[in-house]
Amino acid sequence: MKRIRTFLILVAFSLMIFSAVGVKAQCAMCTTAVETNNKSGSKTTHGLNAGIIYLLAAPYLAVVAVGLIWYKKYRRKNVSLNMRPEKLNLN
Repeated sequence: MKRIRTFLILVAFSLMIFSAVGVKAQCAMCTTAVETNNKSGSKTTHGLNAGIIYLLAAPYLAVVAVGLIWYKKYRRKNVSLNMRPEKLNLN
């Protein structure tokens, strides 16, 4: 069961990585500045788009890192259940 789960997680992660599509995310002020620079012949548009995507991804990576640390720290191993051997009367 663990192999199947690991395989499915690996397939899902691979699909997310290989199906990524490049996007152009800019605010209105950045768009105006880039269009002005682009008309004058500057090649800073690609770098600005990459920087915006980098800044967009940083909070998500931080949340994932905190979640992973929390999961690793508070995951229980070898939990023993101290159940009574006699049957319970539920009447």
